Amino acid sequence: MSEKKQPKKQWFENESFWNNYGPIMFDANRWAEAPAVAQSICKIAGLKKGSSVLDAGCGPGRISVELALLGMNVTGVDLIQSELEAAKETAEAENVSLNLIKADLRNFESENKFDCAVNLYTSFGYCATIEEDVQILQKIYSNLKKDGWFILENLSRETAILYFTEGEWFERAGKTVLTEFHVEGAWEGLRSKWILIDNKTGQRMEHEFVQRLYSGVELKRILTGIGFSTVEVYGDFDFSPYNEKARTMVVVAKK
Repeated sequence: MSEKKQPKKQWFENESFWNNYGPIMFDANRWAEAPAVAQSICKIAGLKKGSSVLDAGCGPGRISVELALLGMNVTGVDLIQSELEAAKETAEAENVSLNLIKADLRNFESENKFDCAVNLYTSFGYCATIEEDVQILQKIYSNLKKDGWFILENLSRETAILYFTEGEWFERAGKTVLTEFHVEGAWEGLRSKWILIDNKTGQRMEHEFVQRLYSGVELKRILTGIGFSTVEVYGDFDFSPYNEKARTMVVVAKK
């Protein structure tokens, strides 16, 4: 009997990528905005001290820790061990407790259901197929309590068009960073190429990936089809309209 062939790892499952690129993506500005985002989440979902929150794709704990500081019972799930370790260190530094779990969101199932789940800072749309993306949303739905809330912040097709740039360069975390962006298909995805050059050693690294782009209407249909009773799309965490002035896309769904 032949051995079952293991599926090829997708780029976001590569721990070395996050070790090199994480400090670039999660810069000081991203950390500085975290307290306000956490407060908005609590307001949107009507959370109180002791409410349970699933941070789906928690990364280094940027939002998880802030939610815990507000008194939430937070479970952070991520596929990358080094990111979970960074979240643990941040939580310890802030003297808060997090329940951190290494798991794939495509098949993560919790016995304890949550009052709220969040997936933030463009952490969605990277799977090889649309079906896998939807699988993540289905699992989040199943992990929520009845009347639980799901808040998704993501780069949408509309915001990708609004703020499209062909590329840029900047200095961050001791590296020179060059980026190139290209549209995939009929705005079905955004191909990103990131080149890092270490300012001390001159070592060069580059990585290319595609993020699938969903419109607000598409996500609303998908989430409604999964079973969410209400789904609204906003242009920011302050309930501002999702229109030509939208800063980002924030989807608020209730089970």
